Amino acid sequence: MAPTNAAAERRDCVLGVERSLAGRRWEARLGDPRLGLALAQDLELPEVVGRALAARGVGLEGAGAFLEPRLRDSLPDPLDLKDMDRAVERIVRAVRDGERIAVFGDYDVDGATSAALLKRFFAAAGADLRIYIPDRLAEGYGPNAPALRRLRAEGAALAITVDCGISAFAALEAAAADGLDMVVVDHHAAQAELPPAAAIVNPNRLDESGEHGQLAAVGVAFLLTVALNRALREAGWYRRMGLDEPDLRQWLDLVALGTVCDVVPLTGLNRVFVAQGLKVMARRGNRGLTALADVAGIDRPPEAYHAGFLLGPRINAGGRVGAADLGARLLTTEDPAEAAEIAGRLDALNRERRAIEQAVLDQALAQAESAPAGEGGLVLAAGEGWHPGVIGIVASRLKDRTNLPALVVALDKGVGKGSARSVPGVDLGREILAARQAGLLVDGGGHPMAAGLTVAADGLEALREFLDRRLAAQIDAVGYRPALGLDGALQPRAATAELLGQLERLAPFGVGNAEPRFALPAVRIVRPRTVGEDHLRCILSGADGGSLKAIAFRAFDGPLGAALAGAGTLPVHVAGKLRADHWAGPGQVQFIIEDAAPAAG
Repeated sequence: MAPTNAAAERRDCVLGVERSLAGRRWEARLGDPRLGLALAQDLELPEVVGRALAARGVGLEGAGAFLEPRLRDSLPDPLDLKDMDRAVERIVRAVRDGERIAVFGDYDVDGATSAALLKRFFAAAGADLRIYIPDRLAEGYGPNAPALRRLRAEGAALAITVDCGISAFAALEAAAADGLDMVVVDHHAAQAELPPAAAIVNPNRLDESGEHGQLAAVGVAFLLTVALNRALREAGWYRRMGLDEPDLRQWLDLVALGTVCDVVPLTGLNRVFVAQGLKVMARRGNRGLTALADVAGIDRPPEAYHAGFLLGPRINAGGRVGAADLGARLLTTEDPAEAAEIAGRLDALNRERRAIEQAVLDQALAQAESAPAGEGGLVLAAGEGWHPGVIGIVASRLKDRTNLPALVVALDKGVGKGSARSVPGVDLGREILAARQAGLLVDGGGHPMAAGLTVAADGLEALREFLDRRLAAQIDAVGYRPALGLDGALQPRAATAELLGQLERLAPFGVGNAEPRFALPAVRIVRPRTVGEDHLRCILSGADGGSLKAIAFRAFDGPLGAALAGAGTLPVHVAGKLRADHWAGPGQVQFIIEDAAPAAG
C-alpha cells in the first residue's frame, strides 16, 4: 500500500528533490535507518545493503530466509485453500477412470504457463490433457459456452479453467447443463456469489483468508499439482501404473515465468517461486523456453528482467496479434524443431505487436493530453479499430506517463474491450468489480494493479465518471503522489562490482521487491553521446574524484536526455540503478539513469 498523507510527509526527501525532471519527489524508502544498520552489522554487509533489506520489510529474524529463499520453508499445505480437496477428488477420479480432461486457459503468459504446467504434470501421471486457449478477437477472455460445448462434444468429462473462470457464470451454467464438470483455478477478484462448478480454487475468494491472495494463477496451479501428486501417491497410482513419481520442481521455470509476467508482488511464496524457478530456467530443460531464449538473445543465466521483458512479451504476442495457443504449444513441446519454429513465429509477431502498439500509444497520448480535466482519478483513451491485443501494454505506458490509473478501450461495432492499469496503493480491480455490480459493464474483473472489461460504447462516459470519481477518492485516501523511491546515495567511487554482488543477493526484483535504486549527488556529465536508436551514454564524474559509466535508455530525444546532454559543467543529481556492464566484460559496472534533477548551488 502507498503511505497515507501523514506517512508520506514523514518520508525523507532525498537531496531536497521535491520535483525531478520526471515530476517525481525523491523519497527515501527506509524511514528509520537503525534497522538497516543493525542488519548490516549482523550480516556483515555494507550499510547501504542493510538499509535496502530493511526498506523491503526484512527484519533480523527473517533476513537469512530472505537471502536464501527455499521452497520447503515457504510452501503451504495446498489443502488450506478452500475447495482444493474437492478439486483433487474430482480430478483424481477422472485420472483413475480414464476420463477425458481439458484445460481452458487464458491467452496471456500466466494462462499459458498454467496450462503448460498442468499438461506436463498430467503427462507425467499417465493422463492426457487437451489444452484449449480462446482466440482473443473471436471469443474474448475466459470460458464461453460454445467452446465448452465443443470440448464436451469431443468427449471431455472434466474441464479445468486456469487464470480465468471466476466470473464466467453463464458459460459454467451452460457447461453444467451439458454435463461437463468444471474445476476453476483462478486468482482474479471474486464476488460473493460463485459460478457453478465442482470446485473453485481461488485464493481471492471472499471466504478465503487472503494469505495467498498475491499468487499468480500459475502459482495456484502449482499448488494444485502438489495436492494432486500427493493424492496420487497415497492412492498408489504411480506404483500401480509403473510410473516414476514426478519431481514437481522441474516445472518451476514455468511458475517463475508466469509469476513475473503477471506482475504480482515478488514477496513471500512468489519470491521463492521465482528465485528457484530462474535456477531451473538456467538449466535449459524446457525446449520451448530454450528456443525462445535463443531467439531473444539471452546469453547468460536468466533474471526476472529476462522473463518479464524478453520472454514474456514474445509469448504474449501470440495471444495479442497471432495464434492464441502458440505460447502453450511452445511451453509443452518436446520437439526441438517445433520449438524453434514456434519461437521464430513468436519473435516475428512480437515485432508486429510493437509497431501496432506504438501507433495506438501515439493516439492514446494525444487523447490524454487534450482530454478535459476530471476528478484526477483516471486517464481514459478509446479508439475505433484499435487492436485489443495491445491495449493492456498501452494502458501501462499511459499510466507511466501520467502517474494516474489508465484505461484504454478498443471500440468495435458498439462494444468496447478495455484494459486498465493502476498506480501503487490504488485497488483497480475493486472498482472494476463495483462498476460491474452497478450495471456499467457487460463484463469485467481483475486484481489491484490490472483489470480487463467489456463495456457498451454508449456507456463509456458513464463508466469514465464512475471510475474517475472512485479512483480519485482512493488516491486521496492513500495519499498517493508520484514519487521515486531511493535506497540511499552513492558516490561514483563506491559503485563497485563488489557492492553490486551484495545487492544482487536481494533478487529476484519486481513488484513488492524493487531493485535497489540510488542517487548520485552533484555529479558532472562527461562526454554525453547518443548510442543505438535514442539512448544517451555518458560518464558520471563525482566530487570524490571517481567516475562511473552510465546510460539513459530511450532518453536522447526527451527531457532527461536534453538535460543530461546540456548540463555542461553544471552539477546534476541523478537517480537510477547499478548494473553489470556485460558488454565491457566481467567485473564491470555501469549506472542506469532513470531520473535527474538540478543540483542546488
